Amino acid sequence: MKSRPARTVTRRAHPGFSADPVRFWRALVRPLAHKQATPFYLFSAGPVEEALEELDAHFGHLPVRHWLSCKTQPLRPLLQWWRHKGLGIEVVSEFEFQAALAEGFAPERILVNGPAKQHWLPRQAKRGLRVNFDSMAEARALAALAKKLDWTTGVRWHTHEEFDPEEPEFDTQFGMTSDEAVTTLNWLRAERVRVEMVHFHLRTNVQSADVYERALKEVATTCRAANFAPKFVDCGGGFPPPRVMTRDGHAIDAGFSLADMGRLYERVLKWFPGAQELWLENGRWLSARAGVLVVTILDVKTRANMRHFICDGGRTLNALVSNWESHALVPLETRSEKLVPTTVNGPTCMAFDKLGRFSLPEDVHTGDHLLWCEAGAYHLPWETHFSHGLAAVLWHDGKTVRVVRQREEFDEWWGRWR
Repeated sequence: MKSRPARTVTRRAHPGFSADPVRFWRALVRPLAHKQATPFYLFSAGPVEEALEELDAHFGHLPVRHWLSCKTQPLRPLLQWWRHKGLGIEVVSEFEFQAALAEGFAPERILVNGPAKQHWLPRQAKRGLRVNFDSMAEARALAALAKKLDWTTGVRWHTHEEFDPEEPEFDTQFGMTSDEAVTTLNWLRAERVRVEMVHFHLRTNVQSADVYERALKEVATTCRAANFAPKFVDCGGGFPPPRVMTRDGHAIDAGFSLADMGRLYERVLKWFPGAQELWLENGRWLSARAGVLVVTILDVKTRANMRHFICDGGRTLNALVSNWESHALVPLETRSEKLVPTTVNGPTCMAFDKLGRFSLPEDVHTGDHLLWCEAGAYHLPWETHFSHGLAAVLWHDGKTVRVVRQREEFDEWWGRWR
């Protein structure tokens, strides 16, 4: 077994996020609130650094490699920050792949996942990539290129633990069944393609280590039956992020434990003889905590049983995940009157456009700022242009805050048409 890959760990330049996230964000946003037009996103490297330290505390004695899930947070300064730490990036589309190259990731530090990539990867292919095949057709289409360019390849398993979260009685569209995976493995080896990885990804917000254990046992059993000893076991992502609630008020990570995962990974290394590393791609767990959406209250309406805030940002434009998750929402300004039921709405003409219903101080009023927390995962990828331009994006590198994307103006919003 090899020792875990070395990476640079730096002391946090802005400590205190984990101890008091609200204080952390308020301290960063207050100097910006009356200079930067809202809505805007503010993302920080500090919480990601703390997340990596937490993972090291539980898995640091194991040969674990962390990959940045590009789709979760396609933020240029985050990619640059991650690359400077000597870590690799996981991509699932042609644009993500091109972004990784543009930001200087060496091909061997790019892990290519996702479906149907035989239709774009040949246009972008580089020597030395790491590629997990998602289907038998994909493997056959890319095998010759994999040999020519000396790729490290693997097969994505579709385990019995993977299902459509919205309709659990149905499977998802990803990966290969055990029979398909074994057939593909044998064919690739016969073609002398270098196959060294197994991969699976269950879904987001996996409830407990028990789910991973069942999936890993299934993959390990099939690998033994196929006489295949992978060097790299890619467990995908799916760790549920802290401080995020379901719509009915339950903590998403209530049954999850990093300590349990650490004990599981110790056992897993024995199930895969010859395994050199375990690979993890936990995008949301790493980055959700690392951002806030800042909005301004434009108008206040009082109904018989509910106060309504109309804000300049909301679900439709900026926070689609509020459709199925509840995040903390806090006033920036100090307010102290009694709490009253309040619906926080966005500016679009849709009843759907609400960040949620909260108990907020009665003296929060028009012109105040609100911070929607845990906005560092899937908010940018799902941002929309619904009658408005894209929001500004700010980045905190641990020392200073800078604008890394200006808010979209009308000429950009309308000028894309020809």
